[in-house]
Amino acid sequence: MNSSPISTRRVYQPLRAVAALASAVLISLPLAACSDETRLVVQSESGDHAFTVEVVDTPETRAQGLMYRQELADDAGMLFDFQEERPVSFWMRNTFIPLDMLFIEADGTILNIHVNARPHDTTSIPSEGPVQFVLEIPGGRSDELGIAAGDTVEHPRITAAQ
Repeated sequence: MNSSPISTRRVYQPLRAVAALASAVLISLPLAACSDETRLVVQSESGDHAFTVEVVDTPETRAQGLMYRQELADDAGMLFDFQEERPVSFWMRNTFIPLDMLFIEADGTILNIHVNARPHDTTSIPSEGPVQFVLEIPGGRSDELGIAAGDTVEHPRITAAQ
């Protein structure tokens, strides 16, 4: 095997180019892309309420949602990002735990809340208008915490949508 400088240079030059390109892409990303997308805060009259969320933003991940999950911690949830404002509706097919659904406009304002959606219910649960986000949290938590329509939600995705 020949380990001359020429053959080594041929291998490492393309790697250096890839590393330089990757660095340029990372540097040019907006700050929100580097933020912690697992932390979401609901600001209500009763105070700030933090949740650890999973973000779902593709048709496949949104379709799966929280189906088949057997439990959800009191401070956990799932944030659905539809990429644009539009009317949306959900159902509880194959969902084993009751959920509250917070329908959120692009600016972070909660438009409406459906409390305690029943597991396995296929009845449509709609937003009351166009929304970009839906936050699902354990059933009854919005009432327990005093979260209501008109409250605001902070999250890197929501800030970016504004």
